[in-house]
Amino acid sequence: MSDTHAEQPPTIEIVRGSATEEELAALIAVVSDAYAREESAAVAADSRASAWSRTQRAMRRPLRRDITWGRFPG
Repeated sequence: MSDTHAEQPPTIEIVRGSATEEELAALIAVVSDAYAREESAAVAADSRASAWSRTQRAMRRPLRRDITWGRFPG
């Protein structure tokens, strides 16, 4: 998830009907509480390294083309 997405608050859009101020306040309170509970209970899974990745050799350094073969300039 990007940082900009994490900073944006959740939005609520009423698409049908006309709600009173009290109904909107109750809706916002219930949804906000449910969102806060879900957010606090959310736990990211630990990414465990597989046996393959632990035993895998690191990639080699790129070849240096400025050094001639055998290291002598002949």
